[in-house]
Amino acid sequence: MNPADFLKSSFPPATEVDIDHHSPARFYNRELSWLGFNWRVLEEAENPRVPLLERLRFLSISATNLDEFYTVRVAGLRELSHAGNSTPSMDGLSPAEQLLLIDSDARDLLARQQEVFCALTREMATEGIHILTRDNLEPDDLTHLESVFLDQVFPVLSPLAVDPAHPFPFIPNEGFALALTMERTDDKRPLRALLPVPAQIDRFIPLPGTDCQRYLPLEELLLLHIGQLFPSYRMKGHCAFRVLRDSDLEVEDEAEDLVREFEVALKRRRRGEVVRMKLSADAPPSLKSMIMQELHVSDDEVVEVEGMIGIADLRELVLDSRSDLLWPPYSPRVPERVQDHDGDMFAAIRQKDMLLHHPYETFDMVIRFLQQAARDPDVVAIKQTLYRTSRNSPIVEALCEAAEDGKSVTALVELKARFDEAANIRQSRRLERAGAHVVYGFLKFKTHAKISTVVRREGDTLVTYTHFGTGNYHPITARIYTDLSLFTCDRALGRDATKVFNYLSGYAQPEGLENLAISPISLKPKLLELIKAEIQHAKDGKDAQIWAKMNSLIEEDVIDALYEASQAGVKISLVVRGICGLRPGVKGLSDNIRVKSIVGRFLEHSRIVCFGNGHGLPSKKARVFMSSADWMGRNLVRRVETLVEITNPTVKAQITSQVMAANMADVAQSWVMGPDGKFTRATVAEGEFAFNCHRFFIENPSLSGRGSAGAKDVPQLTHTDD
Repeated sequence: MNPADFLKSSFPPATEVDIDHHSPARFYNRELSWLGFNWRVLEEAENPRVPLLERLRFLSISATNLDEFYTVRVAGLRELSHAGNSTPSMDGLSPAEQLLLIDSDARDLLARQQEVFCALTREMATEGIHILTRDNLEPDDLTHLESVFLDQVFPVLSPLAVDPAHPFPFIPNEGFALALTMERTDDKRPLRALLPVPAQIDRFIPLPGTDCQRYLPLEELLLLHIGQLFPSYRMKGHCAFRVLRDSDLEVEDEAEDLVREFEVALKRRRRGEVVRMKLSADAPPSLKSMIMQELHVSDDEVVEVEGMIGIADLRELVLDSRSDLLWPPYSPRVPERVQDHDGDMFAAIRQKDMLLHHPYETFDMVIRFLQQAARDPDVVAIKQTLYRTSRNSPIVEALCEAAEDGKSVTALVELKARFDEAANIRQSRRLERAGAHVVYGFLKFKTHAKISTVVRREGDTLVTYTHFGTGNYHPITARIYTDLSLFTCDRALGRDATKVFNYLSGYAQPEGLENLAISPISLKPKLLELIKAEIQHAKDGKDAQIWAKMNSLIEEDVIDALYEASQAGVKISLVVRGICGLRPGVKGLSDNIRVKSIVGRFLEHSRIVCFGNGHGLPSKKARVFMSSADWMGRNLVRRVETLVEITNPTVKAQITSQVMAANMADVAQSWVMGPDGKFTRATVAEGEFAFNCHRFFIENPSLSGRGSAGAKDVPQLTHTDD
């Protein structure tokens, strides 16, 4: 199916699939779906429409993604399998069965990564970017590298003998090392040794030259100077290897000091069991045997690599100096309404609700909102959730400034944000030193909601300004993640946000929420209720439609509700970037459901759901929501999340007629899901225009951010009815 048809009323014919519609086979496996997403990422590295170094970036991202998948998801399945747990996943597969399917697909993916790497290096060479080996260096290169080795590398190295007096050293998660067999020159005495490759040094060493850009991998530099590390020995054989360890954290339920418990858990993470080891394909058998024995890995946990180990490090070669091989630059917009008010965020929000679409509208507005609050003498209190943020966060800086100025500042810092735990511990201590109230939410639930409130004295009243987001308060990832930011001083939403903060800080379960639903209390029931209402509209003969956009869809009850809606005649169009456990287009089960995925220049991250409310979509009478939650069990049951109803007419039109319509109309970056769970790249007939939603958003301002110029000239892909 052509994704342009997503804007048309007709759905493609459903496919006869031989599955019991009430059996687990009605779902598609989560892990295989994730691997399918990473195949799509990798295939962008082969997309000729993508600039060369951006394709290299996609290759690096696919490798990073796969590493994290193994250290978390595969590690968990492996632990279950080793414990003899045969509990099936929602699609009916046991942990052991899933591991076999994952291993087969992942090995194919790894092999394809190497093929793509070889193809890209050839293209890079034609553009004057060369990755060398120690065998094709010039004499001048050797002189230069001698200096680099002695001055910048040698002091960091720790060559390690391996013998009865020197046991095999610990190799941490993502640790990369060279294993060596050496022979003493005077008496031919053998020696086995390890040389950890330091992660603190760039993987690719630049070489001098004016005609082209040349790089030598760090491991090649080490092998070139191995004689200086092991004098009086000569190298007889070598190989490289890299380990991935179980990185899932376990925290004691009764931990009295949560921060200290997480610090201990982070140290344990480095020492988790090895779940996968990549090894040079030409490794000497004796070295391979030693490494496997010492790391306690079996054959099925070893991948022999013909090519480069550690492809994730290729991100270093995405060179800013080669702008001709990168995406064309663009500058995120400052909303006109903010400019009309001379940068005053409070004045702009007072005028009416404002929705920003990041990264097309600058995330600096979120930072400005908090910086202005910190310095405004009329602001009395700030409350803020922090799930992920940058190392030197301007948001944390603003909160500290506000606290030091005597304002009441409450920061909810989520310590369980995977792989950001250490950074969040540092941020929490910094906030405490500044005088902020720091709370950590719940031990059993992650707080994933993105909320900020600023209470400002205006005359004789207190006004609450609220920001709800679909993404993290992270100014770096906000440059590449597509997310929504809603700024409002609506009293009902302000009250709702305050109740959520009271829940997080004092366990006071919120009652009487007006325009907000939250996990783990009311968000899932609210979604099911809205889907049920749309089913009733279909039964009443009304135009029943659902549009939704998210990162992942695997929650069983929600999928079954969507199947029921499809069978009732509700037309359901889903944009799911990554994991999707729903099978669309199955005759008799999901005839009226279509699913697509968008993978392109920006990482699709916003969560949106629109219900036609008996009037179809888009419509002024639709019910429109933005959320921090994907439709997964963890988000709907084990996290604190938000689902915010949009009531402002302009913001509703922006979401339905701009954001969602453009996502559905996209062809250039779209993949369409079939009943078998597989995605195929969208195609257009030769000579037809392939609509690109990212380009559309770059070129066109958002409706609700317009100022005195008004929104009448802003392009919309559809028109709302009356």
